Amino acid sequence: MDLNLLRALDALLQENSVTRAAEQLGTSPAAVSRMLARLRRAVGDPLLVRAGQGMVPTPRALELREEVGALLRDCENVLRPGAGFDPVHLERTFTVQTSDVVLVRVAGSLTERIRAEAPKVDVVFLPEALEGGPALRQGLVDVEVGVLGQLDPEIRTRPLVRAPLVGVARSGHPLFEGRITARRFAAADHIGISRRGKRLGPIDTVLAERGLRRRVAVVVPSHTTAMLLARDSDLVALGLSDWLPETLGALGLRTFPIPLELSPLELGMAWHPRNSADPAHRWFREHLAAAVRQVRGE
Repeated sequence: MDLNLLRALDALLQENSVTRAAEQLGTSPAAVSRMLARLRRAVGDPLLVRAGQGMVPTPRALELREEVGALLRDCENVLRPGAGFDPVHLERTFTVQTSDVVLVRVAGSLTERIRAEAPKVDVVFLPEALEGGPALRQGLVDVEVGVLGQLDPEIRTRPLVRAPLVGVARSGHPLFEGRITARRFAAADHIGISRRGKRLGPIDTVLAERGLRRRVAVVVPSHTTAMLLARDSDLVALGLSDWLPETLGALGLRTFPIPLELSPLELGMAWHPRNSADPAHRWFREHLAAAVRQVRGE
């Protein structure tokens, strides 16, 4: 059987949900639904059946749960660094493409982790200038971390954390003088963050549904610039919840919940499959994922 189908089966039996299994696998619910259909044909059992708003496993699925998990663990052991891999002797440079807000929070922790085990390994961080291009396929970038956009179809992905958006303003901003409603939030002048100069985003769509509209008075290319501008003006920026509390405090900035129903940002990791079984690359990905998750206390 296709190993990807086994991974899909394992995720489905863990989550009892096509949507959550898709999140775990880093793919779409439609793709997981197709794999579930193939699994049902192969096993000759429905595996998961509808029960109200959710799904429950069949007796056959419960029998398979432990077997599939054990089989996958055996497969993963084959791909783990073997006895010949020792990071202390590794001499290599890994290239990570990410945004400045991720870089500032993750670089220190990652560097400490790497140097403790592999003192001869270097890490190069690149801005998102190559985002949406073939950088992973061409080997220009080892790993991309952030909100993953359009990627080449063969690229492997792994979800890392969900980060809710918050508003950011200077401590003395008039917004903090009363309850921050959607109307007051929209009435403030805003800072847009976009390398391509985009002014509108999901927030504007949600505001429009309420008959509201905000003014994006300034667009800057990075979160760092946005924070410095918010410090020196009455402009409102956007940030990630609990991401840089010490930095925001040092700059005299405060965060506040955005009074809108917004989905959190999904931060993930992407790499080219030619590196999947490489012991050194896999070792580096694990440390990078741990550094990102540490920010959210996960």
